[in-house]
Amino acid sequence: MALYAELARMLADRQKQILAVWIARTLQSYNSSDFFINSQDRFANPVGMLVRDGLTRVFELLRTEAEAEAFVQPLDQVIRIRAVQEFAASQAVVPFLELKWVVREVLNEDPPANPPTGELHHFDCAVDRVALTAFDLYCQCREQLYRTRIREVKSGRARFTDSGCPSRLADAGTGGGASEKS
Repeated sequence: MALYAELARMLADRQKQILAVWIARTLQSYNSSDFFINSQDRFANPVGMLVRDGLTRVFELLRTEAEAEAFVQPLDQVIRIRAVQEFAASQAVVPFLELKWVVREVLNEDPPANPPTGELHHFDCAVDRVALTAFDLYCQCREQLYRTRIREVKSGRARFTDSGCPSRLADAGTGGGASEKS
């Protein structure tokens, strides 16, 4: 059942513009945003390419009113990256909510497109569900990171990963290493 068929046609017509704005806004939220935005090389810039690919797939799924399960993989692709960054949960999922703003901005450009209000509300609801799924995935990723961290601490590997170079630790423990200035 198409809840926003006319809006979906408008989104398809303006997909390139919507994705350009949405992806740029999302990549600007990262510390190295200039690199992520400008580098198109999949190997030099895997973060940028994974975000671009994930957001493109999420948009296409929204446009075609796909089932909820179809969103999990592309959302996971984007959220896993955001979960290992210094983003709060709200910051991690905000790009998905911003899609509503981006769509309105692009549709209001020359000539302005006026989708039926009811269809826009259905689209907004679908975007909200996507954002909530992204939030759940973010929480799962963070929990997985914390469990891994606890295992590292319990196993003693944390002293190597938290203290810098293991050979430097060995030198410090034996009294060797570089001489100190007096």
